[in-house]
Amino acid sequence: MDETEQSTHWNKTAGQAWVESQGMVDELFKPIEDLLVEAVPAGGRVLDVGCGTGGTTVAVARRAESVGIDVSEPMVEAARARAERAGADVRFVRADAEEHEFEPGSFDTVMSRFGVMFFADSVKAFANLRRATADGGALRLVVWRGAEDNPFMTTAERAAAPLLPDLPERRPDAPGQFAFADAGKVRGILEEAGWDDVDIRPVDVECVLPGSALDTYITRFGPVGRLLPDIDERTREKVVEAVRPAFDPFVRGGEVRFGAAVWLVTARAS
Repeated sequence: MDETEQSTHWNKTAGQAWVESQGMVDELFKPIEDLLVEAVPAGGRVLDVGCGTGGTTVAVARRAESVGIDVSEPMVEAARARAERAGADVRFVRADAEEHEFEPGSFDTVMSRFGVMFFADSVKAFANLRRATADGGALRLVVWRGAEDNPFMTTAERAAAPLLPDLPERRPDAPGQFAFADAGKVRGILEEAGWDDVDIRPVDVECVLPGSALDTYITRFGPVGRLLPDIDERTREKVVEAVRPAFDPFVRGGEVRFGAAVWLVTARAS
């Protein structure tokens, strides 16, 4: 997807899916949240990039002054409502972090949980984030490793492919879930954007989804979930019937368990 498609994607179907399923997503990615939040120094100023519905932003607010930024209006609205319910003093900005004019040096930590793989120009985006970071500040990201390392994430599209000839192809050179799969590419982006002491470590995290939420995951998320609303009911039923058994290897009793293969990326603003 290009920049315009990304904005449309996150402001319509995908954004709404995340809003309606935010409880499920929060629980699913709680171990990822912990990787980020527990390392944030107390008392600083934190920018959460691609904050979505604000789970990590509100969590880090218990340790530091927290601001979340995201391109999705429905997700930012949900994030603000979440912060209000939690009584958290958090600010959210609906904007593209690649273009937004941050006050220079206004953050001590820039962090992101799966929110930085969608920039049209990643070097430009991370240079902008570097300008927003005070000297000595830190960058801390979790991004997906490759599709081959994350079979759970592509199970639905592999099973649905015979029934959905228009299923969009994942392009590793384009913005998307696995755009940062190549650690060398990520290092090059960050160094060109002005970050120092780049460290990229593989981390494997077990994630758990309630078995009752599997149909929601299949029908609302990923390339398959993106297409299903636009096809006829009969085909939709065939797709779900074909896809659901493909997840059987991940089902353990009443839960769905899978390994999330991610990069933990850190860098310094020297």
